[in-house]
Amino acid sequence: MPRGLQADTVGPVDVAVIAFEGNRFDGRIVPALRELQLNETVRILDLAFVSKARDSSVAVLELSDPGVAETLRQVTDVQFDLLSDEDLRTVSDSLTQESSALVVAWENTWAARLSAAVRGSEGELVMLERVPREAVLEAISALDDD
Repeated sequence: MPRGLQADTVGPVDVAVIAFEGNRFDGRIVPALRELQLNETVRILDLAFVSKARDSSVAVLELSDPGVAETLRQVTDVQFDLLSDEDLRTVSDSLTQESSALVVAWENTWAARLSAAVRGSEGELVMLERVPREAVLEAISALDDD
């Protein structure tokens, strides 16, 4: 279990699927993930790499697999097994041929204190939605037009 992970203090957990066309994962995002973990913005709980070949065969590599382990261990060496085989199958089903995806489950440690305060005050988060980047860019552009 990841060090310091406790049920009463855990922050919200998200799963991100980052797709790469042409199976061109080169690891350049690993330093950014590592920085987020080191500055305690997130805590990486689990990750896997899924790829689909031209013949639609699927390979799943996890932290314990030698081919990916060295690159991904730069981010974390603890695997919490939060991502199930079914989760990874769903990701692989969504991939086109000759593409891949890095699947990352992380705790939003930046939000842990707020989450604990909400629970402690008998509150409940009833909606959380990410605003699409395109909508934010449109809003920024509209400000520039004024």
